Amino acid sequence: MGMARDHFRDRRGKPVPRRGRGFNCGFGRCHSNSNRLYRRTRHTGREQSGLDEKHAGSRRRAVNRRVEQVHAFTLIEVLVSLAIFAILAALAYGALGQTLDAAELLNSRMDRLQAIQRTMRLLSEDLLQLSPRPIRDELGEGYGPALDTGFQSGFALELTHGGWSNPIVLPRGTLQRSAYRIEGDELIRYHWMVLDRTLANEPIAVVLLDGVESVLFRFLQANGEWTEQWPPANRPGALGARQRPRAAEIILTLTGEGQISRLLEIAP
Repeated sequence: MGMARDHFRDRRGKPVPRRGRGFNCGFGRCHSNSNRLYRRTRHTGREQSGLDEKHAGSRRRAVNRRVEQVHAFTLIEVLVSLAIFAILAALAYGALGQTLDAAELLNSRMDRLQAIQRTMRLLSEDLLQLSPRPIRDELGEGYGPALDTGFQSGFALELTHGGWSNPIVLPRGTLQRSAYRIEGDELIRYHWMVLDRTLANEPIAVVLLDGVESVLFRFLQANGEWTEQWPPANRPGALGARQRPRAAEIILTLTGEGQISRLLEIAP
């Protein structure tokens, strides 16, 4: 412990007393060392601050370059981008217009096809349900045939048929008198609320199809011959008024679409 206290001595070997927690260097040697340490620390600080300023300048230049790269859009580039966008928009609009036109054309063709099918179905159902029931004329002086090709009535076809539904149970039968005629380019179906009509009974008209050039009916007789007139000329009177053909053919000619025909077998 005494050796530790006598450790600090001057050149003469005399111990140097301690002051507080510090110590006193002899002959100014400690002060020179501290000065050198201070100068070295100060020089190192200046070098460090210079390096920091150099790095900061490098970072600022890098940030400026990145900013310049991000915002480096010229007017020509903007115009080219707008032109490309306009071309793409025009192409998309044209494609959309073509799609809408095609959809509209498809819908119109579907409506037309449905109208043709509905017309042929009504004609077929009326002929297949043909009833041998003659009618009394408007003046009550004679009878009209159950099936008439219209040479005297003014219709392309007039017939008595069954299948007239009566869902609300009206005071009437299930037989109906119907007729078909072309007016202009429209095929119109007429029907009467009674079979034996008078002049006061007006028919109800329904337009079935437009764009119709003609409608023709052919009938197969019992002898195997086809005729467009019914009743046949060789079967006049009451017998011909009740007679039904063995088969019937419907020939519908449409403007720009050609002919549509359907052959039907009629029950005896």
